[in-house]
Amino acid sequence: MSNQKRNQFTKEQQEYQKFAKDREPKRQVLKNCIRAFISGGFICLIGQGLQWMYINYFHFKEEAAGNPTSATLIIISVLLTGFGVYDNIAQWAGAGTAIPVTGFANSMASAAIEHKSEGYVLGVGGNMFRIAGAVIVFGVFSAFVMAILRITMEWLGVM
Repeated sequence: MSNQKRNQFTKEQQEYQKFAKDREPKRQVLKNCIRAFISGGFICLIGQGLQWMYINYFHFKEEAAGNPTSATLIIISVLLTGFGVYDNIAQWAGAGTAIPVTGFANSMASAAIEHKSEGYVLGVGGNMFRIAGAVIVFGVFSAFVMAILRITMEWLGVM
């Protein structure tokens, strides 16, 4: 908080701010990073195992095996969300479950479940994409920026 804004508080409010800050629990950044790394890596390991299964047992080509792998991870994530298991995993893992495609599926499924009582069109459909909309927008924008960077690097002869 800036000093100018802090000076607008009364003396009691400033004392309370200091009191609250002193008692705020410290964040365990290293522990949270390790948990996110382990859980995100484990989700990717499961995805790699699924991709291997699609290649070896269902005779997909390596380029084509990614689609059913992603779809399977999404289905597993939605089922775990519906049964209430994914929330417990995400509580422990933190950002490790938010980054892979499973986190995106979880956010959409949990919004759909939460607003089911409002009806399927306005409740489920409307609120499900309210959360996912920002992810889609930033994902498309990030892909656009990366494409521009790659084209520029190829044009300059770096790649």
